[in-house]
Amino acid sequence: MTMLTSVLDHLSTVPTPTSSGTPASNQSPGSGTPIWVTLLVGLVGALLASAGAFAGAWRSSRALRQNTERTLEHERTRLLNERFSIAAELLGHSEAACRLAGVHAMAGLADDWTERRQTCIDVLCAYLRMPYPRILAEGTPADGDSNGQANREVRLTVIRTIRDHLLAATPHETSWSGYDLDFTGAVFDGGDFSYARFCGDKVRFTGATFSSGLVSFYGATFSGGSMGFYGATFCGSEVLFRGATFSGGSVNFRGATFSGGSVNFREATFSSDVVNFDRAAFSGSEVGFYGATFSSGKVSFYGAKFSSGTVNFKGAKFSSGAVNFDRAKFSGATVTFRAAQFDGGVVDLRDAATWSRPPSLDDGLLTAPPAGLLLPGPPPRPNP
Repeated sequence: MTMLTSVLDHLSTVPTPTSSGTPASNQSPGSGTPIWVTLLVGLVGALLASAGAFAGAWRSSRALRQNTERTLEHERTRLLNERFSIAAELLGHSEAACRLAGVHAMAGLADDWTERRQTCIDVLCAYLRMPYPRILAEGTPADGDSNGQANREVRLTVIRTIRDHLLAATPHETSWSGYDLDFTGAVFDGGDFSYARFCGDKVRFTGATFSSGLVSFYGATFSGGSMGFYGATFCGSEVLFRGATFSGGSVNFRGATFSGGSVNFREATFSSDVVNFDRAAFSGSEVGFYGATFSSGKVSFYGAKFSSGTVNFKGAKFSSGAVNFDRAKFSGATVTFRAAQFDGGVVDLRDAATWSRPPSLDDGLLTAPPAGLLLPGPPPRPNP
């Protein structure tokens, strides 16, 4: 109406021709208004009516589009929920082949359903936390489980599927590296996490048992939040952390038990804020830090017990940061720092609680230790 008012106001200023007895050719009969004015007013009215109709149609179209989008999203969610139910049902099936299908179905759903990806990952992790009958050394199932070897294959597939989604080459849109992983209390008798990137806020192996087989974290990266092996038991597996990188956040082996098998940190890099081995028990495993690099942060062995087995820091590089052995008990294990390099970092052994079998050092280091090696005083004599 504003446009129409402006037009009419303008027309009111146009001088009206002198009337005569015969209407002009551009005037309508019986009226003093020129025909072009009448036509113009009609045209403006038509345009305004069309504009109103267009606006109404646009509003109707937008409402229809929004309603369609809501309907499609509802249908998508319904279908994804159905897929979740099917995948979960397959994972709980009595037949191993169906459980294998369930693993792949749940992983595929996690890739497609970003909003519920963490839930799908939680389900796969929960499968590994389920009660798991031990497998005898010769490969026959224990506890009367006739399907034990097949069940083990399903578990290894879960681990491999998770690992495949944690690799650097995984496309960003399907990567699980930034998500939480909870393996609390899980039993591992094998599994490959090689080159996985654990970057979520919480990655937990709390209370996990590494009982047999090869469990590989070769070249893995632990960064970001909290990585927990709190109270884990290493009692028979060969666990490889060789070439692994612990950077940023905290890594917790507090209260872990190393009682059998081997745990290998060869050439690993420790640059996390804190790596915690407090009150860990080294009582039979072969634990190797050969050639590992301690480049920043703090590594704590507070109250750790070295009672048997071997803990090897041979060739380790302590370039910065601190490795602390406060209240540690060196009572029987073979602990060696031979060929270690102390070129900026600090290894503090001054407040060890028990020194009956001190660590093995290069000749002359007990009497003339380098600046980065802090020993109890007076210097103890090594056992023959």
